Amino acid sequence: MSTTIARIAATPVTVPLEAPLRHSNGAHWGRFVRTLVEVETADGYVGLGEMGGGGEDATRAFAALESYLRGHDVFRLEALRMAICNPTASLYNNRTQLHAAIEFACLDIVGQKLGVPVHALLGGKLRDAVEFASYLFFRYADPATGRGEVRTPEQLVDCARALKAKHGFRAHKLKGGVFPPAHELACYRALAAAFPGERLRHDPNSAWSFGDAIAFARGIEGLPNDWLEDPVYGIAQMRALREFVKMPLATNTIVVNFEQLAANAAMRAVDVVLLDTTFWGGIRPCVKAAGVCETLGTQVAVHSSGELGVQLATMLHLGAVLPNWSYTADAHYHHLADDVIEGGPLRYEGGAIRVPDAPGLGVRLDRDKVARYHELFREMGGYPYDRDPGRPGWYAHVPNHDWADPADAAVPGLTPQR
Repeated sequence: MSTTIARIAATPVTVPLEAPLRHSNGAHWGRFVRTLVEVETADGYVGLGEMGGGGEDATRAFAALESYLRGHDVFRLEALRMAICNPTASLYNNRTQLHAAIEFACLDIVGQKLGVPVHALLGGKLRDAVEFASYLFFRYADPATGRGEVRTPEQLVDCARALKAKHGFRAHKLKGGVFPPAHELACYRALAAAFPGERLRHDPNSAWSFGDAIAFARGIEGLPNDWLEDPVYGIAQMRALREFVKMPLATNTIVVNFEQLAANAAMRAVDVVLLDTTFWGGIRPCVKAAGVCETLGTQVAVHSSGELGVQLATMLHLGAVLPNWSYTADAHYHHLADDVIEGGPLRYEGGAIRVPDAPGLGVRLDRDKVARYHELFREMGGYPYDRDPGRPGWYAHVPNHDWADPADAAVPGLTPQR
């Protein structure tokens, strides 16, 4: 029997976080909502994919794709791309993230069929492990335990020290855009003082005004910065900001497809493109984009969009094969309280996670965990990513002008969103 698609199944799950994570647009409300995708072939192979959020809507979207992907050969990956997200059809129905999850699963199947890991399908690994930054967030305390708050410079440093002791991180990224820029500057400088010589970066998710961005950048000159990520929104503003800052500018917001990559090549607005296997529509588009960046002299790194173990595996295979990548990667992974893969969460050693060498993606689902966290999703539902449970009625502007209060230690309730 041929390796053609016979079935596509999607399962929404919600997995608890150690504490609610705050960001410029709102928060992760104490959990991640992810959609696990399984593609089964006519000859009995099952490949895994993953997509952020989605819930019932993503489940319906994947079910709708099944009818016209049934019979598609999983080896025909370019044809798969056009079948799901043809660029002109996508003007009306953008399926990029759906395609990413199905591409992950098809690559997983191809690797299993051939008996090789996905990184071998991408040209072969150049590194055996991928190193990660600590990826720090401002956090609410967990309502159930009262622990986990990160609001002050002292709390931030304590959190970073605990993560370094547990996982071995040697670089630190702070997700900002939550508090007034001056407060976040004090927090960032406290990190630099606590970890002298270790690499740093900050990401306010485009929340700042042009003036805020200049002031913050000048306040961190001389520190070991990898980059300043998305300080302002828009390729023109980023290009203008280059005239005022003395460090690389990075993005995962304004260069997330090949048209934007071409625009950046013309304007030279961004120095580092953060490749996300979901946002770019799969692992293979990220590899292609990295090749273009290598030619242009643009740097690349591996971005995180809030992964469980399946998507983390895609990030590891991507990071393993990129010749022009020299930074630590991002991952939300260490904020999770659990995972849905066999063997439990993948482990950090010296801040790095080994690249799987088993056939395909190298991870399998723990069916009991999937059932448990699918039921938790059914109980709790989704949550509005672009709202803050501790600030009812608030929503972000770009640039923002209404910051959270660093003195407010309130712990919001996190009720089911049904």
